[in-house]
Amino acid sequence: MSQFTNELLLLASVLIIFSLTVLFSRLFGERGLVAWNVVATILANIEVLLLVRAFGMEQTLGNVLFASTFLTTDILSELYGKKAASRAVNIGILASVCFLAISQSWLLYVPAADDWASPSVRAIFANTPRLIFASLFVYAISQKLDVILYHKWWDFTEKRLGSKKPALWLRNNGSTLISQMVNAVLFNLGAFWGVYDTGTLVSIIVSTYVIYIFTSLLDTPFVYLARRFAARERADV
Repeated sequence: MSQFTNELLLLASVLIIFSLTVLFSRLFGERGLVAWNVVATILANIEVLLLVRAFGMEQTLGNVLFASTFLTTDILSELYGKKAASRAVNIGILASVCFLAISQSWLLYVPAADDWASPSVRAIFANTPRLIFASLFVYAISQKLDVILYHKWWDFTEKRLGSKKPALWLRNNGSTLISQMVNAVLFNLGAFWGVYDTGTLVSIIVSTYVIYIFTSLLDTPFVYLARRFAARERADV
């Protein structure tokens, strides 16, 4: 069983994290999705420091949390429109800037003689500026691209099918698969160039995008579920 621990944990995290995204949408609507986007963005920037091996590939953690931010913007686009999704992206960027500034300020303090946490905190957060700068740059590009592509696909399907409702799976995957590819390449190059050897870096990029393909396809039922919950609420009003 221990041989497959990482694989089981990754599969469980997909189910739990995507379910939490829909739960935030169900309970708090647009505000809940914006809140989840901030939580997932900050946690992913920390979790990405961990390198594991699963499904025969070396990969950083944080991929599922990052994937949930694309699920979030797709749900926002579907339920609340392009402006709401773009606003959530902008708030996520600002939250990351605040996290970077505050976490780096912790390192300026001189620890007390009895302090035991500082070495571990410094080991983690001394490495985050490059990651977060790379993440901010790539997050802004890939998320805004995702929002743009989502509505481009929506316009395309609406013209072809004569209705806004059909082909949710196409606009969801058509936008996310492209923007996630941009995300996987640019982020890993920016964050880990010179940190890992070329072979490891390529492996991380490939494994990251493979995971993103998997999570992108898997998040589609959750977008449908969020839309169904929203439709019920509107019908009850």
